[in-house]
Formats: sequence, C-alpha cells, structure tokens
Amino acid sequence: MAIDEEQRALASRNARAGFPSLNQRIFAPFKLVTVIDTVASRGIAPETVLDRTGLTLAEVRDPHTLTSIGQYLAACENIVSAGAEFADAFAIGSRLHLSAYGMYGYALMCSPTMRDFFDFAVRYQPLATPTVRLGWRTEGDLAIWQFQEIYRDVMSSDVRTFLIRQQMKMTYTHIRDTAGSDNLPVRARFALAEDAHAAEDARELSCPCLYGQEANELHFPIGILEQTPELGNRLTRTMLEETCDRLIGQSRTSSGVSGEVYQLLLLAPNQFPSMTAIADQLGLQERTLRRRLAAEDTSYAGIVDDVRRKLAIEYLQTTRMSVDDVAWKVGFSDSANLRRAIRRWTGQTVNQVRAGK
Repeated sequence: MAIDEEQRALASRNARAGFPSLNQRIFAPFKLVTVIDTVASRGIAPETVLDRTGLTLAEVRDPHTLTSIGQYLAACENIVSAGAEFADAFAIGSRLHLSAYGMYGYALMCSPTMRDFFDFAVRYQPLATPTVRLGWRTEGDLAIWQFQEIYRDVMSSDVRTFLIRQQMKMTYTHIRDTAGSDNLPVRARFALAEDAHAAEDARELSCPCLYGQEANELHFPIGILEQTPELGNRLTRTMLEETCDRLIGQSRTSSGVSGEVYQLLLLAPNQFPSMTAIADQLGLQERTLRRRLAAEDTSYAGIVDDVRRKLAIEYLQTTRMSVDDVAWKVGFSDSANLRRAIRRWTGQTVNQVRAGK
C-alpha cells in the first residue's frame, strides 16, 4: 500500500504534537538495515525492501544517510507484501538492540535506575524512528509500557499487526539489554484480535498474552523500576542527555516550514513577533502557515514555547545573567513567569537548572 500525500496529511493530523512528520528525513538508517538483513533469509531482496522509498542499498548502508518514518513504513509494507511473516517481526525486534540507537540507546543503557530508563525512553523517543508513541505508568504492583498507534491510518492491517509485534519485542529486548535477562514481563495485552500466532506471541515475549484489549501494553513487576542497570552512570547519562537535547533541537530547527519559523524567532527572542508577522516574512497567509505547521505536527505557540525553553536554559547554564534579565531575554513579563515555565519544562527550579543538576 503506497503512502500518498493525502495519507501523510491524515497521519500528521492524527499524530500527537511533538512527533516527527512522516516525511522528515532526520533518522539514521539502522532500522532499515536491520529489516534488510533479517528478511534476506526469506529470499526478499534489498531492492524489494526499498521499493518506493527512494533509497538505494548503498544509501542505507551509509550511516550518514537520513531517512524518514514514512520510508520505514513503506519498507515494512514491501516485506509483508513479499511474504514476510510475524516471526520476522519478532526477529527484527530482537535484533534492534539499544546499541543500534546511537546516543539515545547509549543514554538509556547508562540510566541510573530503570525508572530513569522508562522516563528517558519516553521523553526522547522521537530520536528512534518511532512507529508508535511510548508511554508508561504504574498500576498496583505493575510497571506498564503502553504503545499508542499514531500512524495506523497509513498502513494495512497486516502491517499494523506486524509493527505492534515488532515493538513489543523491541521493548522486551531493550529491557533485557539494560536490566538483565531475568527481567521478564508478566503479561502482554494486544489491541488486536487473537489469531493463529498467539502461541508464538507468548513464546517470544515469555508471558501470557491477552487479545481484544483496549490498548497494546507490556506489563512488568513494579520492582524493576528501582533496579540499577549494569552500565548505570548518572554523570554519563547527564552528558548524553544534553547531546540528545541538541539532537532533538536540530531536528526541529532544520525541517520544513517549522524550521524556518524556529530560525526567525531565534533572531529576536525577547520580542516574539505575532504569527501574522511571521507569516508575512515567509510570504504566506496566516491560515496557510497554521495549516502547514499542523501538517508537521506542531503549532506557532508550540514553537514559541520551545524557543523560550531552549534559550532560557542556555542563558541560565552558560551566563551569569540575573533571573530577571533572563526572563526579559526570552519574552516573559517577570521572573515569576519564567520560574513557573522552568518548572513546567524541566520539573526543576531555576537554581537547579542553573547548577546543571
């Protein structure tokens, strides 16, 4: 099933704010390489995997190539059409170790506790060529991963089922990579109908599986949250977190019309022109700018907030400006508004941010 422009727009409207649009080429091609290598044993050629993606095998073997979520979904459609089975979804998920995810994966492995791992995985997931939105919560004696489908409108039901199983196995693999092989889920819940592969699901995920549920979830004993990963190191994680912040910022400032708006706002951060003024600078009608930002899963207000966050934290950590001066620099009327915003953005106080804690 081809992913046409109308479907892309629909997916963008359905995706929650802050996630990449389908056509943003901001991801290393590691997932595509894993797909190609996994299905080769079935006789599915790389050219078949890459059909309609606009990519060549040489390009996906080059770690500097940038790819999009849409290209990855197209590749998954291709392999399912060519005969890939759900066993291949599990095989791909088991091969996508955290070591394949660059700085994001390394930061996860260095988490001081597994609770930090859960939080970081959700916060920085946009760096990982996501096909679902991760979330987690505690409920009684369980720590629960939830996988929200945000691009389901652009894929066939077979590919949807394929990707849910792949994501379940990926999360299973990442937990084992970080906390050890003894940490197994107690159950999996699928928002899918039960099919002939139920026994395979239970075997691959090492737990009972329930079907026809309201959400796709993987449940772990709550005690996992307080475990210390083998490579846990708070200082290293803090340094890597700063790198991940920069990577997310780069993806936002270099892509599409939202990137142009971002750059214009950075030119005069203490003034923040109106959306009408920014649209004029871009040669667009305001309603056109609003529509194009929505197609990239963002909004003018969201970009303003992100610019303020980025600059405020940078000023606090790299200068000796007073809090009042920083507030003025980023367009707040007083320091009290800045302090509230810092708490909302980071969960910390101004003094904690300034100290780099």
